[in-house]
Amino acid sequence: MITVSPEHVTTTPNATMTGLAAPSRGSSELSTWQVDMAAGATGPEHSVSREQVWTLTAGCLEVTFEGRTEKVAMGQTLVLPADALRRIHAPETFSAHVAMRADGVVSVPGEEEPRILPWAR
Repeated sequence: MITVSPEHVTTTPNATMTGLAAPSRGSSELSTWQVDMAAGATGPEHSVSREQVWTLTAGCLEVTFEGRTEKVAMGQTLVLPADALRRIHAPETFSAHVAMRADGVVSVPGEEEPRILPWAR
């Protein structure tokens, strides 16, 4: 049983991630978290070393990857392949549950070192 606490919440200039399952909270292979993004926010262009599955629980998002932009609405699920360069934008406020293998890292163009996702560890 995992209960969310303040130390499981990471807020960035673009979104708030609330860690759910992760190795630090009892999961051995998977991480899950909730993303909340305010209307008008856009995350940085980046890639993730593992496949991610995003299920929209409120609002909608736009994701640009592989040369196209797709809109994902509440109730829909988006599967983002590993290493696909992507950018997430919130045309309206949204919430999503995300699942990924726990060992994924983020790469941002122009940065030498990958970023660890603290909410997924």
